[in-house]
Amino acid sequence: MSSTHPPQPGGKIVVLVDDEISYIDLLQQLLGEHLACPVHGYTKPADAIRAMPQLNVGLVVTDFQMPDMNGLQFIMEVQKIKPGVPVVMITAYNMTFTERELAAVPALKAIVRKPFKWTALAEEVVKYWPDPYPPKVIGSRPPG
Repeated sequence: MSSTHPPQPGGKIVVLVDDEISYIDLLQQLLGEHLACPVHGYTKPADAIRAMPQLNVGLVVTDFQMPDMNGLQFIMEVQKIKPGVPVVMITAYNMTFTERELAAVPALKAIVRKPFKWTALAEEVVKYWPDPYPPKVIGSRPPG
């Protein structure tokens, strides 16, 4: 699944990874409607990892708690395939990581705690976008 927005200059996409199907569908819909870039969602980290070599990834958003591999393990795999691609982690847990754990995942730029408003996540995507053309946030403020 991906959004219908035409690619921005550079043609990069957002990759979402969360094992909860309803949650990924909702996030993909909200970000896809409000960020001017395609959003691809995956419910299995392994599927996202397999797809990444063929994708022009601008930023990855991943959950921490997933079966098979956690968010830190997933980020380590992403770094091997797409060096330099920033990652934002979402989690319902109040976690702290050791300096050693964080040193292993330099791609991790931010942690957004659930529950959050989609605008908070969209702001992190724009903030850490890796090139001079971050996707614009569409319709994030009411008119007037």
